[in-house]
Parts: sequence; C-alpha cells; structure tokens
Amino acid sequence: MRNPFARGVGGVLSADIAVPEHEHEVRFYSQILTTGSAPLWRADLMNNRGTPVIGLGARSLEYEALPLQWMPHFQVSDVDVSAARALELGGSELMHGRSDDGQSQWAVLVDSMGAAFGLIPVVGAKSEVVDDPGNVGRISWLTLVVSDVSSTCEFYEQVIGWSAVSADVDGGFEMWRAGGVSAAEICHARGDNTGIPSVWILSLPVDDFQESLRLVREGGGKIIKGSTDTGHAVIRDPVGVYIALQANK
Repeated sequence: MRNPFARGVGGVLSADIAVPEHEHEVRFYSQILTTGSAPLWRADLMNNRGTPVIGLGARSLEYEALPLQWMPHFQVSDVDVSAARALELGGSELMHGRSDDGQSQWAVLVDSMGAAFGLIPVVGAKSEVVDDPGNVGRISWLTLVVSDVSSTCEFYEQVIGWSAVSADVDGGFEMWRAGGVSAAEICHARGDNTGIPSVWILSLPVDDFQESLRLVREGGGKIIKGSTDTGHAVIRDPVGVYIALQANK
C-alpha cells in the first residue's frame, strides 16, 4: 500500500519552498491544482479540507541558503539524533530550530545527492492529519532520482527510519514505513529519468488531470515526463522547480 501522508515515523505531512516571483508562482499553482468539478485544493493552496499541506513562501534573505526545490517534512522519533546521523552520512544542515532549552524542534537538511528535506517530530493523534485521505488534497507520493541508489537508500533508512524494498522496476527501491506502507521511491537516474534532478519530487493529486496539464503549459511551465494516458506527470514550474501532478484515484 502506498501512503506517505500519515502520522508516524517516516510519514510526510507537508512540504514547502521559498521562491522568487512569488505572486506569479502562487497564481501558477492555484490554477493547476484547483481544476475539476470537485477540486482537491483551494486557491490559497490549502487542501479542500482547509489543511495547510504545501507552503509557498517568498524568497527573502532569511531563506537565501535554501535550495530551489520542494522540501518534504519527514516525521522522525528524535530530530536531533536524525540530524546528527545525516551529517555523519555525508549530508549537510541548512537550518535547525531549537527551543529555549536547546531541544530540537525541526531541521532542514540536504542529503549527499543534493536533495533537501525537513525533519519534524512525530505528529500527535489530535492533529488534522487525514489517515484515510480519499478525495483530499495531499502529498500522494514521493520520488527521488539519483545516481547512487544504494547509498541513498541507506542514508534514508538510517536518518528517517524507512526500510528499502526492491520495487522490481529498473533496480529502484520503495521506502517503507512500519507496517509495510510505502512512502516513497528512490530510482536510478537513467532511461525515462535522465535529466530529472536529484530533488524530492512531490506528487499532488488533482481532480481534472488533463485540464491541469493544459494550464501547466499555459502558465509557463513544462511537462518533463508523463501524459494524460499515464495519469502522472513530472512538470517544471515557471521558475524551474520540479513537482509532479497525478490524476485523482
């Protein structure tokens, strides 16, 4: 079963990015995500239940060090321990939020392949997370394309707590959370994936996939991989950021 959008170690609840041309980017995403008769997203980029899942911020001096890529936030049992392990395995730390007494609250890191991600503590049961998302705007899948699949899988096994399981597709792996739930895939940078950068590519479901792809082109974006036939497409937005759209199932 595939479901990265859930509570618990290895689950991903949100993602954000700081972009130039902020107003243009907000307009682009609000158009491509709000298609169909029952849109899964609102014009303010919250999902159709009013939950903030993706955050699109302006690129200010405070965020200059952050790479221009969507950064998923992974839940871990101990942010400090996971951040330290990431550094030991060749990653780097961009930001680290701590409480007044020095306790880790969140961190933003980059893995050895250059993919950025956030670490957050496991979210409690009283949060607004939807465990059975159905027709809800959410992060439905995560893909990372890299030149070294083996070492990247090991990195995320040790930092996030995932388990790598062969996907039997071009030598790639699915990364499983506890209970055999698949949260992401790590793929080789070859074949259809040639030219896709080593960044975490979020898949966001939309209600009218064909219309969303039309609006991608109209809004200055580009379809990199996929089509209406496959129901999934990797796109590049007007400022060069990669993300994926998926037909709602």
